[in-house]
Amino acid sequence: MSPAPRIELGDITVHNIKQLKVLNQVVFPVSYNDKFYKDVLEVGDLAKLAYFNDIVVGAVCCRVDVQECKRKLYIMTLGCLGPYRRCGVGKALLDHVLKIAEDDGQIDALFLHVQISNNEAIQFYENCGFKIIDTKKDYYKRIEPADAFVLERSLK
Repeated sequence: MSPAPRIELGDITVHNIKQLKVLNQVVFPVSYNDKFYKDVLEVGDLAKLAYFNDIVVGAVCCRVDVQECKRKLYIMTLGCLGPYRRCGVGKALLDHVLKIAEDDGQIDALFLHVQISNNEAIQFYENCGFKIIDTKKDYYKRIEPADAFVLERSLK
């Protein structure tokens, strides 16, 4: 019997940021500019790479936003390579940022945008306690459909 696969999270650094860029190019239908990656290097534990048996297969990148006097953790990206979905990688990444938000004690909710046609992602987040709270028309540029759902999970 083979050992269970190991999922580990690692820091994003100047030495591996290119791995994040390649992963995002494969996983997401949108491109992220150099400022996005520069900002990711500044957020510390709010950005992590996911390793499955020592291979980079996923990542999460977040930031703290203040909206209407509430602090919310915005999940800018959370993605996993197709062959590694349903292996616990996305859940490990989400659990990591949930723990940060809960330990902080001052974060009211987590939220993110998902393309309205991305049923797999919508189902993943709904299974993790997120609810669709809004639809943003023409949120995305140069991809169809351009609309996005806003999903949120309250912590209070």
